[in-house]
Amino acid sequence: MTNNFERAIGEGGFGTVYHGSLNDIEQVAVKVLSHSSTQGYKEFKAEVELLLRVHHTNLVNLVGYCNEEDQLALVYEYAANGDLKQHLSGLEYLHGGCEPAMVHRDVKTTNILLDGKFQAKLADFGLSRSFPNGAESHVSTNVAGTPGYLDPEYYQTNWLSEKSDVYSLGIVLLEMITNRPVIQQAREKPHIAEWVGYMLTKGDIESIMDSTLNGDYDSSSVWKALGLAMSCVNPSSVVRPSMSQVVSELKECLMYENSRKGEIPDKASKSFPELSTNFTTDEITPDAR
Repeated sequence: MTNNFERAIGEGGFGTVYHGSLNDIEQVAVKVLSHSSTQGYKEFKAEVELLLRVHHTNLVNLVGYCNEEDQLALVYEYAANGDLKQHLSGLEYLHGGCEPAMVHRDVKTTNILLDGKFQAKLADFGLSRSFPNGAESHVSTNVAGTPGYLDPEYYQTNWLSEKSDVYSLGIVLLEMITNRPVIQQAREKPHIAEWVGYMLTKGDIESIMDSTLNGDYDSSSVWKALGLAMSCVNPSSVVRPSMSQVVSELKECLMYENSRKGEIPDKASKSFPELSTNFTTDEITPDAR
């Protein structure tokens, strides 16, 4: 299937991902557990069970799996255009469209893949958790996720909720808007959420935006997207929007960008300085600095 694991196309906490083919027709991605991985059978089983149960156009499809002795492997549909780091209805579906609701716990650019038509596919469900029917809006669980994307409230309290995914998505949005790394020690503020907040207090939106765009963007869309991203990364989960609200807001941003007819919103009405000054270094997880 993988031609003796000839072509590695990715690497993650579970192990290495290889390109393969089924019957020389269907391209697939094969994720093989590494012996040095901190993940294991528990995460493997969780991902298989979830992907056999839930199906959505914005979730990566599980084609098959291998569970033989010490060999664990997951076979997915192949995303020809790599990941987002190299658009997010799938997360909304996990939170509100499937029973029971799910929290992904590891939303980041490298876990959002793009297929041949650049359709976004949310991937890597090894750390996902479900909420029992009728349960509270959160569950208590050991902290897991990727430093920099990890919800600081979850990190401090061990209380996991759908808003933890919203926080991680906010970081993804900031990463897309700025085209900058999540953690960069050389910056005035190493964590991207702190840095964007700091730059907003200075009113320096040009420095925030991806420089490769060369100013080719709608200002109204930018302000709206930044406001949405900063609300997603608010230290308090109560203040963060739901995923359905995020999807709705992103559609509005896209509408602005497509029309190119909007005007820059009044900055004061967006309360960007207020949002940004709520961020302090104490609220960023230690591992994320």
